[in-house]
Amino acid sequence: MVSFLLSVTFACGVVIAVAHVINRQFIAPVYDVLANLTAFACAVAASLMLGHWVPATFSGVAICCWLVLARRTALALSR
Repeated sequence: MVSFLLSVTFACGVVIAVAHVINRQFIAPVYDVLANLTAFACAVAASLMLGHWVPATFSGVAICCWLVLARRTALALSR
């Protein structure tokens, strides 16, 4: 049951992160990028320690999306 709940939670996070990436006009504030990268990194670590591979994978995908958003934010701030 815990694995299912974690999977749903992190899948929702992936949907949000992917939606932000698709929305090319979206520039995330620096604090938002840092907070989400930290949260999803902790989620990956916790899920792996519990042996829950699906939630860890979802969180890993979200991290990739937030790295794209971090790059977009950095480029926007450098302009």
